Amino acid sequence: MTKEFDLGALLAERGAERYELHTKYLNHQLPRMLHTIGFDKVYERAEGAYFWDADGNDYLDMLAGFGVMGLGRHHPVVRKALHDVLDAQLADLTRFDCQPLPGLLAEKLLAHSPHLDRVFFGNSGTEAVETALKFARFATGRPRILYCDHAFHGLTTGSLSVNGEKGFRDGFAPLLPDTAVPLGDLDALARELAKGDVAALVVEPIQGKGVHEAPPGYLRAAQDLLHRHKALLIADEVQTGLGRTGDFYAYQHEDGVEPDLVCVAKALSGGYVPVGATLGRDWIFKKVYSSMDRVLVHSASFGSNAQAMAAGLAVLSVMENEQTVANARATGDQLRSRLAALVDKYELLADVRGRGLMIGIEFGRPSSLKLRSRWTVLQTARKGLFAQMVVVPLLQRHRILTQVSGDHLEVIKLIPPLVIGEAEVDRFVDAFTAVMDDAHSGGGLMWDFGKTLIKQAVANR
Repeated sequence: MTKEFDLGALLAERGAERYELHTKYLNHQLPRMLHTIGFDKVYERAEGAYFWDADGNDYLDMLAGFGVMGLGRHHPVVRKALHDVLDAQLADLTRFDCQPLPGLLAEKLLAHSPHLDRVFFGNSGTEAVETALKFARFATGRPRILYCDHAFHGLTTGSLSVNGEKGFRDGFAPLLPDTAVPLGDLDALARELAKGDVAALVVEPIQGKGVHEAPPGYLRAAQDLLHRHKALLIADEVQTGLGRTGDFYAYQHEDGVEPDLVCVAKALSGGYVPVGATLGRDWIFKKVYSSMDRVLVHSASFGSNAQAMAAGLAVLSVMENEQTVANARATGDQLRSRLAALVDKYELLADVRGRGLMIGIEFGRPSSLKLRSRWTVLQTARKGLFAQMVVVPLLQRHRILTQVSGDHLEVIKLIPPLVIGEAEVDRFVDAFTAVMDDAHSGGGLMWDFGKTLIKQAVANR
């Protein structure tokens, strides 16, 4: 007799092997890194903005799975929607019919960007970007895409070609012949457009790596330049979209900006089912899908699946009913202003920036001799070590999960669930203040841990 599959029993029996299994069968460097920095925790359950370990200790999540958990973990409305869609036993993914859920979700998404007309559903943020790149090239008949220095648009080959971080690109050439321009540099953009072969500029309104916002007026001016040269503006809202920055989309902070293609993902999933979406103008879609012969010229095997569509519809319903966009704006303003007030207090704290609940905390060279000498030692070993020194005690001593915003950056990025409130702001600011006090004390556990990081950085050279 065949033994029934029992997930609970399997986890009870083998769950404790999680790190060993990962080391043996998956990316072996991940558990190594987690052990090194003391992040090798065992979380038993999660809800909202919190995790709990086996001893019942709570951990505040200020990372939200890199933005995936916009509504926090296991929101009851999204869970119910997924139970409902499974119980409905829909005739899903027949490939040769039109189910209602994709159209309903597209309608809801487009209501937030009324200048756009159609949606393609894929399975991730990088797929949404890949779709935009393909559509822009085909619609304009031009080969080249412009992107910004330090941009992050995904790690599949097309998206990697417009990735502004060298560390991600190294070793994966040849990539597509696309071109980087500095964020905010309209002259550089104009010079590239004058060559006549540019299909589009893809840009994050706020860059995830380092949390750098496009300068005021840049997106509108770039859009006008692009359109004069018959090129398109692609807004990558994979991380910034769906309320993260205090508006539904981050490009909406600037009047008159109407991107030709918009990429979303992450929070649209509700944290459950991978989904990505590329929104675009009607004429672009009609060029790509120009005849019945081209009906499947761009598609995704799991795109528009019922579970993903149900999750997306539930997410948008929760956002409307619980006013998460307004909460992100108000709570983000409160958190950012309280952190910014600490810049004058701590010489190691250089800047606090961002919008809504996407906040960058940047550290910089201190003025006092004793702190400056320690800072220099860290920088010589590897840039970014001080930010990691802050991240570790936030978790170890204060049970708050954060992470640096990119390799070789002295920046911590806060992208918590959009449902946090004053209690979470108080907890984070109190913990961060305590860590900064320790860092400026001239001794303490932080600098001892820094020695461990230096040894690791030197060993990896």
